[in-house]
Amino acid sequence: MCRLFGFRSVIQSQVHRSLMDADNALGIQSNQHPDGWGVAFYVDGAPHITRSPTTALNCALFRRVSGVVASETVLAHVRKATQGQLSVLNCHPFQHGKWVMAHNGDIPEFDRHRDAVLKRIAPRLRRYVLGDTDSEAIFFLFLTHLSQYGPLSNPIGVEETASALQRALEDVRSVCDHGTERALLTVIVTDGTTMVAAEGGKELYWSTYKSRCGDRDTCPSLSPECEAPTTTGHVNHLIFSSETIQGENVWLPMEDGELIGVDWRMKLMRSGGKRHLALAK
Repeated sequence: MCRLFGFRSVIQSQVHRSLMDADNALGIQSNQHPDGWGVAFYVDGAPHITRSPTTALNCALFRRVSGVVASETVLAHVRKATQGQLSVLNCHPFQHGKWVMAHNGDIPEFDRHRDAVLKRIAPRLRRYVLGDTDSEAIFFLFLTHLSQYGPLSNPIGVEETASALQRALEDVRSVCDHGTERALLTVIVTDGTTMVAAEGGKELYWSTYKSRCGDRDTCPSLSPECEAPTTTGHVNHLIFSSETIQGENVWLPMEDGELIGVDWRMKLMRSGGKRHLALAK
């Protein structure tokens, strides 16, 4: 399987530590997930993506990208191939317009289900499926549902994004889940402002605050939500990671079936799982 890292913040931040320096940084995780990597970050609202079918920890380009990225939004991935060849076309994150997505999981016997999944993708989007992974098909199926809320270039809210992602994953399960075989569909999507993650059978942790912020004496955006659970429904940052990363962040596990995200105002949304919470309406 793969490993994911997603980051949204009210301020531009460097993520070199999470990608390279921490004891369990994403680059370190690539030792067990050596089949490619990708980093997406946003500059002036536009996604910039670098991908390679190499092992991240041994790749000078990954180290260079990790060192220069400073953004309010970052989505990164290291791959352990289950579907598709070792090719840059099969590396995550996938991108269409301002939307990007990364996936951790697997659709068992996807070759048998591929045509049925692709038929559910809108024809105008289907032609952009260039690789042969289940993940890319999931992405364009998500965009198919998302486009029902209007042009993909327009701002789309966190609830609509979560709903489109949920329906896409349900579509996949309706086609591919049989008996005890269950697709593993843990996914993060973002357009640079809205970010939503779904826990679909592969572990994903999230964090919105730190035990103590190391920049608390200098950061102009410091608020109570930076060092404690939010009481207002707003957060200053939201981080997702397939494995907890050593440091100040307080990590919580997502539940199977749970969706968590933020909108452009950094209003927190949670739905699904056992609690069926929705903090943003």
